[in-house]
Amino acid sequence: MAQRWWQELPPAAGAFVMATGIVSIGLHLTGYEVLSWIWLTIACVVWALLAIDFVTRFVRDRPRWTSEADTPPALTAVAATTVLGTRISLLGWQAVAALLLVVAAVEWPVLLTTVLRHWHRRMPGAVFLVCVSTQGVAVLSATLAIALDLDRLLYVALVFFTLGLCLYLAAFAYFDVGQVWTGAGDHWVATGALAISALAGAKLVAAHRWTGVTQDVLRVTTLIVLGLNLFGYAVLLLAEAVRPRRKYDIRRWATVFPLGMTSVAAFSTGAAIDAAGLRLLGRLLLVIAVGAWLLTVVALLTDRTTFAPNRAR
Repeated sequence: MAQRWWQELPPAAGAFVMATGIVSIGLHLTGYEVLSWIWLTIACVVWALLAIDFVTRFVRDRPRWTSEADTPPALTAVAATTVLGTRISLLGWQAVAALLLVVAAVEWPVLLTTVLRHWHRRMPGAVFLVCVSTQGVAVLSATLAIALDLDRLLYVALVFFTLGLCLYLAAFAYFDVGQVWTGAGDHWVATGALAISALAGAKLVAAHRWTGVTQDVLRVTTLIVLGLNLFGYAVLLLAEAVRPRRKYDIRRWATVFPLGMTSVAAFSTGAAIDAAGLRLLGRLLLVIAVGAWLLTVVALLTDRTTFAPNRAR
């Protein structure tokens, strides 16, 4: 049985690492170190299992790897790696974080170009993973740039930040807006992409390496993106209240991730521009994210199809 469910893990499983990793970051930023370590440990273990599975499929089952690599959920491999790398950098383990950045940077162009070649109209929320994965590289690059005092990495982060915003607009053109009411969970990535974009902007602002117009543009852009993120968060929350989707689906981890990322984005933006209100908002939203993570774990463990084959990808 263990071998069966292991072989059937879909690319969307990477969203679990993204959700768990960002909750760990939020708990660290708000001072809950013990809890943060628990979430980090879980994220690291699952990331390692998925990484082994990723490589095994590439080597032994290339047709399946290829068929999955052209779907947006494949980009969770990049996003999960960058989220985990960011948390590890906050521990002071910069060499490990740098290695994860290299891994993500190698995966990103391969998976991104493959996914983009297979875009079509009326796609689910996973389409926004093109933005999330790109901004993930921006966040980790900026985090390492600050930690290691490497200005060159800041320019890399700025390039990925700008590209990520462009990819968001492109993804929105292909997004099926009706998913707001009918999506199984990954429709939340529409606002999660804005959240990680705001976090990338906050990291760039916090670096204090920019002056004049560049710094002003970064601050304004970050606040606009965060505002859109919070607006999207409210709209999706209302849609969930009006039309609850109670059945467990692996894509629900793509809901937990935006909840956690919005919390971290608000808190980090507040810290970057010295806005106490945003830091408080980040703390409050973290409570929702942790609660959603716990509820989703319970749903996962009590769902009869958890270890069954042919789960949603």
